[in-house]
Amino acid sequence: MKQHRNTRQRRLILEAVCARSDHPTADQIYLDVRAVDKMISRGTVYRNLNILTHQGTLSHVKLPYTDRFECNTRPHYHLHCTECDAVSDVTVSYQSELDKKVEDHTGYRIERHRTIFEGICPECQKKKD
Repeated sequence: MKQHRNTRQRRLILEAVCARSDHPTADQIYLDVRAVDKMISRGTVYRNLNILTHQGTLSHVKLPYTDRFECNTRPHYHLHCTECDAVSDVTVSYQSELDKKVEDHTGYRIERHRTIFEGICPECQKKKD
């Protein structure tokens, strides 16, 4: 893997992601970093998010219409509200036995699985009632 310098911009991007718990989009991260460094470009943010994800420093949460990022790199699950688009971590333990079960059934060497539960969050449910 190519070595990348730990630049000031990359550090700002990492800090911006880790300062949030709402799994921000690249655009949200760009706006946060832009408030600190007016010279940073959107391309720099996107490129560095890819580098940080590839290095394993950040997690990339892939959703149907947008990508999100977070500092929690341990295997875990996510909740996605289909009304307000909120994303949060699920506090249910990661089920590593599923990896083994699929591995035994398919012959694949499973590294991990990712699950996103979709539904309507309690706040949006209250608004509907």
